Amino acid sequence: MLRALHIRDFVIVAEADISFEKGFTVFSGETGAGKSILIDALALTLGGRADSTVLRTGATRAEISAVFDTPETLTAWLTEHDLHAEDELILRRVVDTQGRSRAYVNGSAVTATQLREIGEYLIDIHGQHAHQSLLRPENQRDLLDAHGNHHALRQTVQSAWKAWRSIERQLTLSEQDASSLEAARDKLDWQLAELDRLAIQAGEWEEISAEHTRLANGQALLDGAAQTLATLDDDETSLHQRLSSAVHRISQLLKHDPNLQTVHDALDSARITVNEAISDLNAYLSHTELDPERLAMAEERMRVIFDMARKFKIEPDQLFSFHEKLRAERAALQACADTEALKIQAKASEAAYLKAALALSEARTRAAVELSTLVTQAMQTLAMQGGVFKASLTQSAPAAHGHDLIEFLVAGHAGTTPRALAKVASGGELARISLALSVIASRAARVPTLIFDEVDSGIGGAVAEVVGNLLKELGARHQVLCVTHLPQVAARGQQHFQVSKKMVGQTTESQITALKDQSRIEEIARMLGGVKITPTTLKHAQEMLQD
Repeated sequence: MLRALHIRDFVIVAEADISFEKGFTVFSGETGAGKSILIDALALTLGGRADSTVLRTGATRAEISAVFDTPETLTAWLTEHDLHAEDELILRRVVDTQGRSRAYVNGSAVTATQLREIGEYLIDIHGQHAHQSLLRPENQRDLLDAHGNHHALRQTVQSAWKAWRSIERQLTLSEQDASSLEAARDKLDWQLAELDRLAIQAGEWEEISAEHTRLANGQALLDGAAQTLATLDDDETSLHQRLSSAVHRISQLLKHDPNLQTVHDALDSARITVNEAISDLNAYLSHTELDPERLAMAEERMRVIFDMARKFKIEPDQLFSFHEKLRAERAALQACADTEALKIQAKASEAAYLKAALALSEARTRAAVELSTLVTQAMQTLAMQGGVFKASLTQSAPAAHGHDLIEFLVAGHAGTTPRALAKVASGGELARISLALSVIASRAARVPTLIFDEVDSGIGGAVAEVVGNLLKELGARHQVLCVTHLPQVAARGQQHFQVSKKMVGQTTESQITALKDQSRIEEIARMLGGVKITPTTLKHAQEMLQD
């Protein structure tokens, strides 16, 4: 679960430190006070897009840190990526004025992509416009699959689809103009024959270039090594002898002053290092000799390689990978030539896809029945008595996501035929259905923390109280954070924060305050009655909190 959130210089938040508890937490405040900014800040620590616009006016950088309990499901991922799998997980994101961002997990630098992968184990965020995205067919399909936990089945279908499409493309190519294929094969055969004769090895150009440089400069290398050796160890004035004398002299002085020990150790270390260099130079000189014949061979090999690279208009160090690429193309063309074999493979791939798609379709059918029942039940408590929700499946053309067309249908009143959401649901009804779907889908969620960002828009009255109870019930199984403008929802929270704004100099700043007792009663009263708070609204607010 989320333990704490620290924000500095983010949008209109100068600095905020928020500690969270288990259960249901609510954030309330006037419009524009910055309630959703908290969700945006948290989303940034989970790998969200960063740019310089998130910096508070006048700030040089924005910094957000989030502290979580580490879920067991994330331990293997952290270990796999060489990150410390501790009990506490600290995610940190820093954004500068150039829009550059840096990300850290427990102090170790990571990428934004890695943050997003971690976030999938920690939090689900349901945005305030979730009900609008619900009208898109692909989102309806994703929601049904999330409810049915169809991730593995979808992956199998997608893989089978890719394999089938690949074979179909090869078959199409094979059935094209045979003369074009023959010309392509002839060209590849000529190119491969040239490269086969060259027989270049991986990394050979780099190795032979280095060897040529060494051989071409053989005399200079020998002369330089010999001169250096003479400087180090030639006579009594050599560096080795001088260092030995210095070590001996300091050794004598140590008897009178132990403070010279560090000087002695440094000089002795230098003496040992010089001695090792002398030994290495002697070995180098004894094993190195001029080799004009080998130099000529290296120059000839380099010339042949360079000429071949120029023929193919590539760099010499690219010849090996180019050779491998041509071999793969030739193998693919050979496979394309065998049309009958490809037809057999295409049939087998199609059968594998259809089998996987059927298994996914059957799982979706079961999940659709369950989801339809649960959402219909929820509608009865959300001022849609007699309403019916149905997740409908019809067969469609094969695709990477299967061969099902999924459509959410709804009947707002008893006795009416369920029709597509976009055609019959009003804004308020759509918001309520979306909330019911979010809550139902979240019941099966494996992440410990769920966030609802004003998903209760378009809801009011007695329905709002039901929504508050739904979210509080969900808070018994997950940590639930909710940004809300409804007093009925805010009153059900077990922890309550107020977000407000004030002018500091010429800029607006947002403040987050934990509410307790009287201050919470006053905030609920404000949400009930607006600017002017009367004793009646205060009493009503107190009653709501006592329910």
